[in-house]
Amino acid sequence: MHHRTATTPLPTPSISRRSAAARALAYGLSLVAACAAPAHAAEDPAAYPTKPITIIVGYPPGGSTDLMGRLVGVELSNRLGQPVVIENLGGAGGTIGAQKVANAAADGYTLLVGANNELAIAKLVTRNVKYSINSFTPIGLIGSQPMVLVASPKSGVKNANEFTQLVKKNPGKFSYGSSGVGTALHLAGEMVKEQGGLFMTHIPYRGVAPLTNDLVGNNLEFGVFVLSSGLPHIKAGKVIALGTTEAKRAQATPDIPALSEFPQFKNVDITSWFALMAPAHLPQPIQAKLKKALNETLASPDFRQKMSAAGSGVASPDVNMGKFLNDEIAKYTKIVQFAKIEE
Repeated sequence: MHHRTATTPLPTPSISRRSAAARALAYGLSLVAACAAPAHAAEDPAAYPTKPITIIVGYPPGGSTDLMGRLVGVELSNRLGQPVVIENLGGAGGTIGAQKVANAAADGYTLLVGANNELAIAKLVTRNVKYSINSFTPIGLIGSQPMVLVASPKSGVKNANEFTQLVKKNPGKFSYGSSGVGTALHLAGEMVKEQGGLFMTHIPYRGVAPLTNDLVGNNLEFGVFVLSSGLPHIKAGKVIALGTTEAKRAQATPDIPALSEFPQFKNVDITSWFALMAPAHLPQPIQAKLKKALNETLASPDFRQKMSAAGSGVASPDVNMGKFLNDEIAKYTKIVQFAKIEE
């Protein structure tokens, strides 16, 4: 067998063979480039939005957060010129929906209408919550509504002073209910206890309906409702309103005193609030478009009327969201530590 040595010249390839090799190399390089390139070129943020937007609500349809999501969704769709779809992803006190948004692409097409439960409280009381407030880009506050401390007819109390006197004389005898551990309602109840120096047992319910049933049925002495949920039962005379939890009286119920009007509860100030959030690191041009659309929504007379009918006040567009969120978390941290709340 003949072996070609290192010094034996190799045959010169023909022109056609050179061309074929060049074409093969070019094709191979084009495949490499295609594989390295993203499947879809990133959208220019200045062109946003060019397709439908999804708003995730971390609760089933019909609740107060769901209502906020739907009201805001209609307004954003009208102002941004794209359909807005509501996706209800209930479970774990809103945290499943919030986690999905925290994990979503920061392109403005997945947003969250969330409440303080999942945005500011859950991380403080539940170890397995993986996201934090820094996992989101705040677009703005939508609105808020106070909670209301109520008494069952069985309790015999008619106002906050009678409530304080009764509970102080009987430490540990009475209970109050909320819609769950670590909710804003629970924290409102604990704030009342802390401010008034009261000893009561908290009973968590799986939602508002069973809590209402026990209060109306005189199986529970006291409870905390979101104002819009409690108002029908207050108006029907089934429960007695002792006071709302915001620093001032609610516009929707000027006849119900704020708890802060009573000296023992002068520092009670906690609401159930709702905010529009996006994933962290949302590009500035998209932030600006969403903020503009939200601010126009907040100024809309039609939107304000619908919010009022739902028992909610409309937020100011001037709210500094960073300071607001930090202040709220500091407030909740104090209550959680006082009550030793943990799930």
